[in-house]
Amino acid sequence: MSPLTSIQSRLDSVRQSLPGGVGLVAVSKFHPVDALRQARAAGQRLFGESRVQELAAKVAELGTDDYCWHFIGHLQTNKVRQLLRLRPALIESVDSVRLLEEIDREAARQGIVQNVLMQLHVAREETKFGFSPDELLDWFARRGFENLQAVHVCGVMGMASNTDDQARVEADFRAIRAAYDEILAMCPDLRGFSTVSMGMSDDYPLAVSCGSTLVRVGSAIFGPREY
Repeated sequence: MSPLTSIQSRLDSVRQSLPGGVGLVAVSKFHPVDALRQARAAGQRLFGESRVQELAAKVAELGTDDYCWHFIGHLQTNKVRQLLRLRPALIESVDSVRLLEEIDREAARQGIVQNVLMQLHVAREETKFGFSPDELLDWFARRGFENLQAVHVCGVMGMASNTDDQARVEADFRAIRAAYDEILAMCPDLRGFSTVSMGMSDDYPLAVSCGSTLVRVGSAIFGPREY
């Protein structure tokens, strides 16, 4: 099986497993440009990158017209200007008010409106980033989004604990979805707040069953990463 056939068959398998209305981000971080071209030839347009420098190199080679880019990694405030110049369709990993405010300032400077997701931290690992559900609910209760000038909050993103305990993984996904639902109930006037990004190669079917609307799948499409 050729590399193109392999990527196409994996993509087809993932797509066929997703119900209508659930989007697919092909997580292309650490994979070479040729692999992205193969995925694009197989019909995939949305790709996820986690490092600004790597995204910049791929945008320089592939552009932003035929490829749609999501930034899904931890973002440092000193990288915000460089990232926004690359015009990502969505920053999925806004993990603090400080970062959100910097994105808002820089987007205003660049004359754009930047779409973002608020990252929730429900997993057991302390190394993961994000708001606790209580912190995020408090921010929305205080209607912090009304202070934003050049950012549109489109929903939430989160990751489950890295464990074989499926009950724990399911509980994490349900906590992310529950926070999203509570935010909508609290702020029914929110517009375009429609994305719940959760689920990766090993757990996305469970995430979808818990209410994910966008999954981030890498190795199930591209195979092992090339570090």
